[in-house]
Amino acid sequence: MDDLLFPTVGIAGIGLIGGSLAKDLRTFGLAGRILGWNRTAAHAERAVELGLIDEPRPSLEALIAEADLLVLAMPVDILAERLPRVLDAMRPDQTVIDVGSTKRALAEAVASHPNRPRYVACHPMAGTEKSGPDAALDNLFRNRFTLIIDPARSAPDALARVRTLWARVGAVLAEMSAEAHDQTAALLSHMPHVLAYALARTIKEAERNQALNARFAGGGLASMTRIAHSPITMWEPIFRQNKQPLLQAIDAFAAHLAAFREAIANDDSAAIESLMR
Repeated sequence: MDDLLFPTVGIAGIGLIGGSLAKDLRTFGLAGRILGWNRTAAHAERAVELGLIDEPRPSLEALIAEADLLVLAMPVDILAERLPRVLDAMRPDQTVIDVGSTKRALAEAVASHPNRPRYVACHPMAGTEKSGPDAALDNLFRNRFTLIIDPARSAPDALARVRTLWARVGAVLAEMSAEAHDQTAALLSHMPHVLAYALARTIKEAERNQALNARFAGGGLASMTRIAHSPITMWEPIFRQNKQPLLQAIDAFAAHLAAFREAIANDDSAAIESLMR
């Protein structure tokens, strides 16, 4: 395999994940050229200013035409719509990956597509609550898991190069099915975001009712609500697309919360301690 893994990489969606991957591609010499496209043209222009990409392209179609590797880093509802059309345009020597947070809907959308083997489904389990090209970070993926989904559905050459890409940027690789992924993500990522939004709403409501002044909050509240600053355009589609696993995760949490409520209401020290342990 050549040291230059992909002569030209096209990144569709140059925000936190797409921009961070662009940084690592450049740092580790994995791409000759890095091109970009974003639905918000100003973000693509900013990505050039920051040195994340070499040049913008005016459309996703133009990006596909030039990219040896195409990275789809966009909200999951748009991914489900665009991925079949992207595969329509793929050549046998091209590879496409996504970095979305849900996978079952994508898997179903392209299950019977003749170019399905050129697609490698990926989910880097890394990120922050920030968005846009200015949110991009060096070494975001180092020592963090990147999940490869349904690897047997991908062509061996595409899979090998994508595995090499993630390994060279320092990611720890694991594999699972799309269904198992969405169950896992619901518990480890999606439900915590729901809880953060709900907690932030609780505090804001109390502030509006003048029941408290949130300026007095300690670090614990800030830690628990940090991800409530995550972009709505990204997370609202995730909640809908992973509906059933997320509802199961919320119900499981609600049962534990109810148990705490009951123990506290009953002044049951032993039960409270048991629940905490």
